[in-house]
Amino acid sequence: MLNLDNIDIQGKKCLIRVDFNVPMDKKGNITDDNRILAALPTIKYALKKDAKVIIISHMGRPKGRKISEFSLAPVADRLSELLKKPVTMANNCIGEEVNALVSKMSNGDIIMLENLRFHKEEQENDDSFAKKLASLCDIYINDAFAVAHRANASVTAITRYAPLSAAGFLLKNELDYFHKVMNNPARPLVAIIGGAKVSSKLQTLKNMLHHVDKIIIGGAMANTFLKSMGNKTGKSLTEDDLLNEALDLIKTAEKKGVKFYLPIDAVVADRFDAKADNKIVSVSEIPSEWMIMDIGPTTALLYGDALKDARTIIWNGPMGVFEMDAFGHGTMAVLDKVVNTDALTIVGGGDMDLALHQSGKSHKITYISTGGGAFLTLLEGKTLAGVAALDESEKKLER
Repeated sequence: MLNLDNIDIQGKKCLIRVDFNVPMDKKGNITDDNRILAALPTIKYALKKDAKVIIISHMGRPKGRKISEFSLAPVADRLSELLKKPVTMANNCIGEEVNALVSKMSNGDIIMLENLRFHKEEQENDDSFAKKLASLCDIYINDAFAVAHRANASVTAITRYAPLSAAGFLLKNELDYFHKVMNNPARPLVAIIGGAKVSSKLQTLKNMLHHVDKIIIGGAMANTFLKSMGNKTGKSLTEDDLLNEALDLIKTAEKKGVKFYLPIDAVVADRFDAKADNKIVSVSEIPSEWMIMDIGPTTALLYGDALKDARTIIWNGPMGVFEMDAFGHGTMAVLDKVVNTDALTIVGGGDMDLALHQSGKSHKITYISTGGGAFLTLLEGKTLAGVAALDESEKKLER
């Protein structure tokens, strides 16, 4: 696919799809601007080239309705502060008013269009809506890795109508890092997979068995594996319909020579509550009325030993309910081991992004992915819809 740095954008109208779906408090203040910061290299490059920059993004889930709390206006204000230049905020993302604003742009100007999801056609991948967006630009640039797995009008359909389509620096970097660790990793390659459900990570785990040397399992999804091996898990979250699949994964890992690590002790609680009574027990001794909330300290040591010789580490999903202080020790202990290895480290997923910033150790990670769903899609061995659309767009140019 074409990349931003190998096309001529001088003085061109560049429609840049970003993911500025940032968290905000009830007063409309942005609480985390990392996604805005991640897109700055692409935006600054386009401005430096005297392009006319038009920013498009979604915010939240307004379901095709114009809802003020999902307006991108606060994001435009923050972007203006970061760029130290005015960012014009449009009242819509299509229509005569938007067309007029774009037609009056001078080189080096920047406009942010209103929330794409105020139109239901965005998530329907509607051709007519995509055409209207594409008509605004000379060049379409996808720099929204976090939504690159979605077949939305501003991600896939638009590439059929934009005169030229290319990837921005963020999207390119995400793909470059991922392919580096999956296609030609320094070994041992270790995958740390956590989170709540096996069902959401089943294809990821199956695909990982073809690539990694070790898999470390944490979070509530570990409960299903433990139960599949005959352990009683009390009132812990398990997916009983996947017990056979879980056991098959363990057996397949053994056949392939992939070391498969599961918890050997756990922090359990008498209820799902930050103030619940808790204690550390062996996974073979989970009380019938209690639930697993975190990996235990012995498991953290075991996982730390498994990471000592790692040269490449991919991590998706926490080890426990880290949002509650009493059950965040496992995630933080493993994180401490990860950042103290000599490995190239890639961490992805919204929960892990939050855990990293809580720890204050995010600067010690080689690369933090901006996309949870897109990151998982790649881990499953699938092609991102937005990337496939860019590839197809380039092929058309070559014909």
